[in-house]
Amino acid sequence: MGRFILKCLKCGREYGQEYRLTCENDDSLLRAEYFEKRLELRDQPGIGRFHSWLPVQEELTTEAGPITYKSEALARELGLSNLYIGFSGYWPERGAFIKTCSFKELEAHPTMQLLKESGGKAIVLASAGNTGRAFAHASALTGTDVYIVVPDSGIPKLWLPEEPADSIHLISMTPGNDYTDAINLAGRLAKLPDMVPEGGARNVARREGMGTVMLDAAVTIGKMPDHYFQAVGSGTGGISAWEASLRLRADGRFGSRLPKLQLAQNLPFVPMYSAWQAGRREIIPEIDMKDAKKQIEETYATVLTNRAPPYSVTGGLYDALVDTDGIMYAVTKEEALEAKALFESLEGIDILPPSAVAAASLLKAIEAGNVGKDDTILLNIAGGGFKRLKEDFKLFQVEPAVTVSGSDVPLEELKI
Repeated sequence: MGRFILKCLKCGREYGQEYRLTCENDDSLLRAEYFEKRLELRDQPGIGRFHSWLPVQEELTTEAGPITYKSEALARELGLSNLYIGFSGYWPERGAFIKTCSFKELEAHPTMQLLKESGGKAIVLASAGNTGRAFAHASALTGTDVYIVVPDSGIPKLWLPEEPADSIHLISMTPGNDYTDAINLAGRLAKLPDMVPEGGARNVARREGMGTVMLDAAVTIGKMPDHYFQAVGSGTGGISAWEASLRLRADGRFGSRLPKLQLAQNLPFVPMYSAWQAGRREIIPEIDMKDAKKQIEETYATVLTNRAPPYSVTGGLYDALVDTDGIMYAVTKEEALEAKALFESLEGIDILPPSAVAAASLLKAIEAGNVGKDDTILLNIAGGGFKRLKEDFKLFQVEPAVTVSGSDVPLEELKI
């Protein structure tokens, strides 16, 4: 029995339940339209609660899922009366069990399930670190083959809370290659027989998995928040929050005003911030990404660097910002580290660099008067609890199967 259709946001063409990343007519994003118009929570742990609005047939039974709680200490320090933290990471005392410590795991489980249901054999993806770790973990749990291409800077982030399985194939790139080079190599690899590209923002299952952060918040608070704060590299998390909000609005029980997206990039690499400030739908590389490789090397939260983000595409981040009257921020490393120390000391859990950038953007928003002290605010702490996890688990490093010098290497060198 069908649960959803995929619909092209530009031409309106509809597709059935399949692992599809693009429309045959244009380059617009596809969006899932569910037959369940109201969010009916399932009696499942983690992300499986939100099965109503996940593009898979079988219910997911993973413990991994977002949690939402009302902040006390940080809220008091900032003078906010309704600050909620959406936390995706490992914090068992609060019921958070994402063992890869990042909300990327929310994307991996539905994607692997959809791949399985549509008969796919192996999935190929590029990662700056966190996404690769999440998909490697899902691969270890399901046995589905995954090929992960990672720049040298991302290798230390490829650890697992279990022994790496034979289904995980890690391809590393020598120093000097960045995330975009990894994306280019993964794109070539994905054209091989039996390989399916993971698809990034074009992968509906990924967006819906990330969107559960907004769903969980709305269910916990009883309504959609007024503001949504997150750090973005590709902007997919912002798109996901917007799409989840559109569904919540149509449900009718969670309010009618969409949360204002307040999103941050990490200086010096801020192409989407730069384009948005200039009021442009298009990112102009010569202006917005001048000397991109050097900027990326100097960026504190390296996972927030993507030279080809889904910003301009129909249904992409530009549309999400326009629809929610959104704001973007550029955060320095110093601001991020200051916010990280503040958050950790007050809330009592360690957070990953992208979450520090998000926390810093909230401080900037308060300073600029972009939020009211009684507004309902959701701060997406998209990764945390790494130090906490190390107390409970032995961590294993995933070793590269092969290291290559660039995105144009002959594919036979990859020993697939």
